[in-house]
Formats: sequence, structure tokens, C-alpha cells
Amino acid sequence: MAKPKLALYWAASCGGCEIAVLDIHEKILDVAAAFDIVFWPVALDFKYDHVRAMEDKSIDLCLFNGSIRNSENEEIAHLLRRKSKALVAFGSCALEGGIPGLANLTTKDEIFGTVYKDSPSTVCENGGVYPQVHTMMADGGIEIPEMWNTVKALDQVVDVEYYIPGCPPQPDQIAAVIALILSGQPLPPVGSVVGAGQKTCCDECSRERKEKKIKEFHRPYEIVPEPNACLLDQGIVCLGPATRDGCGALCTAANMPCRGCYGPPPHVSDQGAKMVSALGSVIDAHEPEEIEKILDGIVDPLGTFYRFSLAHSILRRVEKP
Repeated sequence: MAKPKLALYWAASCGGCEIAVLDIHEKILDVAAAFDIVFWPVALDFKYDHVRAMEDKSIDLCLFNGSIRNSENEEIAHLLRRKSKALVAFGSCALEGGIPGLANLTTKDEIFGTVYKDSPSTVCENGGVYPQVHTMMADGGIEIPEMWNTVKALDQVVDVEYYIPGCPPQPDQIAAVIALILSGQPLPPVGSVVGAGQKTCCDECSRERKEKKIKEFHRPYEIVPEPNACLLDQGIVCLGPATRDGCGALCTAANMPCRGCYGPPPHVSDQGAKMVSALGSVIDAHEPEEIEKILDGIVDPLGTFYRFSLAHSILRRVEKP
């Protein structure tokens, strides 16, 4: 009997999701025994032409991590969509755009100007050399991917069957999802978030929340938090109230606030707006000037509230001329 075929791909991301797959430890042997791995370019020598030669819908499961940042990401997203029965947005970047999605606060031209011209370490004797999609060399033409102006989540480009959140997804959640697939049990409805819970990160956090009113915000390095008290009660912006559970609240257990990598809870369409609403109920001020002074303690509100979700939020991107 032929094994089901598995593909894994890394688009615009840091590679942490690839490492998370290996972090399931000895269970990776179960994966290798149960699946025929037909595409995993970060680990094995596969070529795009190998995938192009496959029959459509011949890949049973594809774990696609990373956001869509350039023409190559988009091309392979469409290719793997065509070849896969079940395409999974694997990790925060594929799910919501992730950290790369923060590039939507600016433009491609401004990013290129910073990287290739204006950074302190760049020497530009001729005014800066920018990447060119097509370049003719003595031995022939060279083509590199074209960078898009807007970063997108995977389902903003192609249809997706399932979502596994996290930056990266937790190994036990990955192992549980793979075990479910191998068990032969009915899979969740298409569009489901798997490998996560149905509540908020606060529901699995062991810290005690008393919903204290906040008069001042602190960055994590500015104070030593009380070990058992809610971080938000202590004035540290923690996205637990606006984040889906399933990670085990590992960050808050280590005295660090939740950053929101598991995405919004069920029935919440905009994680940042949800967090703003949560803060609005705990700020201890009534006069506009006092409210503004407290809010000024939140450094980089957009990057804080939409750290992982900007590209998939109501905002999507900042429009600039």
C-alpha cells in the first residue's frame, strides 16, 4: 500500500517552523515511516521541477510556513495548492503574515533605500545598487524573485484547508496533529484551526489576574514582575486576552508577556482591536490628557498589538503615496 505523500515548504519566514518539526524528536521517525516525503527543500535535495512534474492533488498533506513576500513565494504557493489535497498554513507567518508582515508599515522602496543605500554599514560610491529582477551576465541572464510591496498571509493568495498557529507551533501540538492524520479519524471541518485551543492564553496561564486598574505601562526590562501575579495587572502589555490558547502559556511562565503568536481567539477577526478593547477596560484615567500620558508608555503600539497579525488584520497595511 502506497504511503501518503507529505510536502513541507518555507516561504518568507525565519525557519523556526522547520526546526519545530524536528523538535518532535523521536516522533519524526514515525513521520518518516508513515509518509513519503516528496518535497522538503530545506532538508533534502528537491527541485521545483520535481513538484511541477507531479500529478495534481498527488500530495496528501502540505505544511506551508512563511508569508508571501515575493514572486517566488507566490508562484510556489499556487504550485503547491494545485498539487496538494490538504494545504496547511503552518505557523504565524503563513497564518497571518507574521513578523514579515510588519513590512506593511512601510513600502518596498523605503525598505530598499534603508537596506541598500542609507544603512550605516552600506558604502554607496555610485548612489546605491538595488536588486534587479533580470540581469545579463557574460554567461547568460540571471533572474531573482521580485519583492512585493505588500506582505500577505497564505490564504490571501490561495485557498487553505487548515491552520496551525504559533511562532513556531509547539512540538506537542505538531505531533498531535500528525497523530490525528495518521489515526484515520475524521478530520476537522475545512477552515479549522488545529493544534490550538478554543479559549484565550489567559485561560491556560497560571498567573492570578485581579483586573487591577493601570496607571502606568512598563516594558519588560524596566521592572522585575511578581512571579504569580498577572503581568497585565502589573502594567506590562501582555496579549493573553487577545490570543488563542494552545501554547501552554510558556512565555508568561518565564516572566515574559504573551506576544500574540497563536493569533486571535475564536470569533475575533482583529487581534489588535481586541487588545485595544481589553486595555480600554483597565486604564485608570478619565481625562483625555491623563489617558494620553498613560498610553504614551506603550512603545510602538502597532508593532505591539499587530506584531504577528498586521497583514491579516482590518488594517492590512499603511498606505503611503
